[in-house]
Amino acid sequence: MLEVSGASAGYGRVQVLWDIELRVDEREIVSLVGPNGAGKTTLLRVLSGMVPVSSGTVTFRGDLVNGRSVEQVVELGISHVPEGRRLFPGLSVRDNLRLGGWRGKHTDLEPVLELFPGLTTRLDQVAGSMSGGEQQMCAIARGLMSRPELMMIDELSLGLAPVVVDEIIERLPDIAASGTSVLLVEQDVDAALRVAARAYVLETGRIALSGKAQDLLTDQRVQESYLGLG
Repeated sequence: MLEVSGASAGYGRVQVLWDIELRVDEREIVSLVGPNGAGKTTLLRVLSGMVPVSSGTVTFRGDLVNGRSVEQVVELGISHVPEGRRLFPGLSVRDNLRLGGWRGKHTDLEPVLELFPGLTTRLDQVAGSMSGGEQQMCAIARGLMSRPELMMIDELSLGLAPVVVDEIIERLPDIAASGTSVLLVEQDVDAALRVAARAYVLETGRIALSGKAQDLLTDQRVQESYLGLG
């Protein structure tokens, strides 16, 4: 569904990514892991149209993503939940969700409330007054309001308690099963690999390892560098 082929990108004269090869299939969860500064967030920005590629291609269902605006990428069926959630803190949860579906004129909240029932009683609450976990649920629900075929989540667990992270990650298979594939950037490598079908390890702007997530969990290099084992 999503295919990245030989993509390089950066900011001005500073190159961050080199020759990225990556794919996400239908109804699949794919994790992207790696150390801070490896370029994970930049790659998601490339895929959502925020950062242009300097070479290579990004295609979604055969359509070229290169050169499209953020709005056009959303219309293709790609949603981006950014690092730090980036809600509209002064607006209600209901209005945050409605804004997520605004471009496609999607107004039905029920599908996302079924995934995150805890938001049902928070709809009229100001989003910025909720806990970090509730805000992350709201951010993901907002991303789902555009009815995307692919949702990218950047640093899901940032600043959250482990029990909250587990609760949110448990929802990801349901999201994928409903027809929205997930590309997950996550600092908790163990959790990211356990929930995903496949995974990529990004180091200094290059794909260092890739394969089935379960295989990477037992890979000695991953265990020593990211899981503190060995």
